[in-house]
Amino acid sequence: MSTEAPGPAALAKPQSLGELFWAFTRLAMQGFGGVLAISQRELVERLRWMSKEDFVETLAIAQVLPGPNVVNLSMMVGDRYFGFRGAFVALAGMLLLPAIVVLVLAALYGQVSHHPVVVNALRGMGTVAAGLVLATGIKLLPALRKNPLGRPVALTLAAATFGLIALLRLPLPLVILGLGTVGMALAWRALKP
Repeated sequence: MSTEAPGPAALAKPQSLGELFWAFTRLAMQGFGGVLAISQRELVERLRWMSKEDFVETLAIAQVLPGPNVVNLSMMVGDRYFGFRGAFVALAGMLLLPAIVVLVLAALYGQVSHHPVVVNALRGMGTVAAGLVLATGIKLLPALRKNPLGRPVALTLAAATFGLIALLRLPLPLVILGLGTVGMALAWRALKP
């Protein structure tokens, strides 16, 4: 069975607001601390509501909007299929049940936060979340073929971002402002007729 993204003709769409709500609830409940990797798998590979390229483009827009990326993505997907109602239902799917679970877990955490098993489990979950994000990035690399900047420039910007944040420890807003401006200028130049 192939995990390649469907072509535009093979794309599906949610049949109801209920299906949209439960799809985003299921997505949100699978990935505390790292829903991005799961959203790509769910929306592109399992549900086939988006192509890889469409996912990357929509995620790029979601990242520059205020708020959590995946929440923005969910509202854009909901809006695409059902307008304002769809955006609201997708948002509710992303937030309602996870908010309840987080409140319950926060109450429980207060009782066991000092226990070494809990501390180590949370460290391990952070490592798993980082691995999921890295795996998703690698999985989406083929979508860069259609990117106006091309794969070499996009990978150079990604490597520069990693170097500035992880190695040089520059503040994220400063890096986004600097490299984001460079990336937008390069894309604007590449898209100019």
